[in-house]
Amino acid sequence: MTIAISTEHSGRKSAVQRILRAFIDVRELTLIVMIAVIIIVMANLNPYFLSLSNFRALSVGMAPTAVIVIGMAILLASGGFDLSVGSVMALSSTVVAMLMLSGMDIPMAVICGLLLGAVAGLANGLLVTGLGINPLIATLGTMSIARGIALVLTEGFSLSSLPPEFAWVGKASLGGFPVLVILTLALVIIFDLAVRHTRFFRQVYFIGANEKAAMLSGIHVNRVRIIAYVLTGVLAALAGILLASRLMSGTPTAGNGIELQVLAAAVIGGASLRGGEGTILGAFLGVVFVALINNSMTMLAVSIYWQMIVIGAVLVSAVALDMLIRSRRD
Repeated sequence: MTIAISTEHSGRKSAVQRILRAFIDVRELTLIVMIAVIIIVMANLNPYFLSLSNFRALSVGMAPTAVIVIGMAILLASGGFDLSVGSVMALSSTVVAMLMLSGMDIPMAVICGLLLGAVAGLANGLLVTGLGINPLIATLGTMSIARGIALVLTEGFSLSSLPPEFAWVGKASLGGFPVLVILTLALVIIFDLAVRHTRFFRQVYFIGANEKAAMLSGIHVNRVRIIAYVLTGVLAALAGILLASRLMSGTPTAGNGIELQVLAAAVIGGASLRGGEGTILGAFLGVVFVALINNSMTMLAVSIYWQMIVIGAVLVSAVALDMLIRSRRD
């Protein structure tokens, strides 16, 4: 009888352990629960938190970060990262605004802005793969260069009086939902499906997990990495264009510090600084989680300086958790 009870107790304990392990390993599930907890707590602390206006402002505000995190998650999966995304975002918004003010039509100005992002990403990719420069140093350098160019072109001033038609994506709504949010969700879904089901993105994960094995299996490692950097640059430029459309101005100081939020969101969402892990959905949920934290502190009248401290602490905690999980697996 005692043996039977002990066996039953052991079985229940092992079942609980399996559930907890699955809960930790499936980062998306963990984030969904944490997001739900924040919403429930804040709904009781502030009656305006669940208002439609607050969620609209929250979703529209986090859209540029969500667009950039797609590229960052892919780069992290390949074993790299890009610290220049915020500067490329600012430079793109500034250049597009300048081109439109000079008389160029909106579609051509947008295309030029995206090409600028592609060039910035290509420069990062060539520095990392061609010259063998560490991604930290390479992207720190391009971050400073891109931000400096944006400031030189505008002398530090924002460019306003843009064509009214340019505001459609940034301010219009379809069925009550902001077009900006719809576009962002569409990009997240498309890239999440692509990462899960296409050959190219599987190669990205192979490279991040074991670069030498990927090379021996016939994968063009440098080419894949360069494409990943170019994609990240294009998405950062797109985020800058969307931000300019919402604010109706090109701002050379836009995106200052956004690279920290993007990295934090991607790592919280399951991406690893060692490469080979992470999903677009997880990274997007990480953006939602970080945005909710910022929004909650704002509604609770917490200083913006404390918000920076909290985001930094969340990033360090997420990396520490990732290292702990990986060490236990090994």
